[in-house]
Amino acid sequence: MRCLDLLGPLDWAHFPERNLLRDWGQVSIPYAALAAAELIRLDEAIPSMGKLHRFLLEHPGFIWLLGFPLALTPETDLGFNTRASLPTPRHLTDMLRTLPNAALQFLLADSVRVIRAELAVRRLPEIQCVSLDTKHIIAGVKENNPKAFVANRFDRTQQLVGDPDCRLGCKRRHNHTTPTRNLVSASTASVGEFYWGYGSGVVVAKVPPWGEFVIAELTQPFDQGDVTYFFPLMSQVDARLGYRPRYATFDAAFDAWYVYAHFYRENQPDFGFAAVHFSEKGGYRAGGRQFDPSGLPLCKAGLAMPLQFTYTDRTTCIVEHDAAGGFLSSASH
Repeated sequence: MRCLDLLGPLDWAHFPERNLLRDWGQVSIPYAALAAAELIRLDEAIPSMGKLHRFLLEHPGFIWLLGFPLALTPETDLGFNTRASLPTPRHLTDMLRTLPNAALQFLLADSVRVIRAELAVRRLPEIQCVSLDTKHIIAGVKENNPKAFVANRFDRTQQLVGDPDCRLGCKRRHNHTTPTRNLVSASTASVGEFYWGYGSGVVVAKVPPWGEFVIAELTQPFDQGDVTYFFPLMSQVDARLGYRPRYATFDAAFDAWYVYAHFYRENQPDFGFAAVHFSEKGGYRAGGRQFDPSGLPLCKAGLAMPLQFTYTDRTTCIVEHDAAGGFLSSASH
């Protein structure tokens, strides 16, 4: 089965395990067994923990292979009791909720190691272009339920009982369209939606034609801005790849000077760059950036500014720099 190919290359010998000699009040279930079972659930697209439990009972060899403590019964053909050896779905769910983040980060880092080793065997080029994006995760609390009455729904100073770690944040709305009917005052228009929850930042790399691979991940409370993900995630990328990628793509939330400076390498023959969507903020929000008929940007005096560089990388992202080295625009072909 594909599951064996999935689990085999990972370095399970160095998996950060909990103390299995401690008396937990019941048989100690290794975190490694739970993590391996979750990888099987993802690979087999099993939708729930209950169905994973059923899958393992139907394939009892996995119960032994994954490392679950066996309830020995020598009189049976398998030599152990499958139901007694496998935790209940509720027990597996509770363990998954309390699984330390260090264990998950270890699996991610080791999977990157395995992918890099496979790329080297196939003599494919090293990963040199990465992409970062964030996604909000809505917490399952009553404060997010519009049908529930909550007196202080948007009081960000409170700590919710249903999920003490989640925080209140705003998901901004973009691409507004002008309504043609049922007109309302602009003062009543909402610029965003408020949720209690988390934000997950992920760095991925694409290796044609093999697919896209996750290199780094960071989850924070929802009250943290997108730019706060940049340095922690880039530190993970540099550590797991063993070098700094030359190129990167980001959305407008990461339009900051230190993002460009992180990838730009002056006085090198193949210097890197970051392709970031322009953020309409500051002085450009009112009038917008102006261009001449040929597409060159105009300065405040109305004069066209010639481009110093125009080049294309392997991901077909076109990036233009003005005479001062500042980023102007990006496009994909």
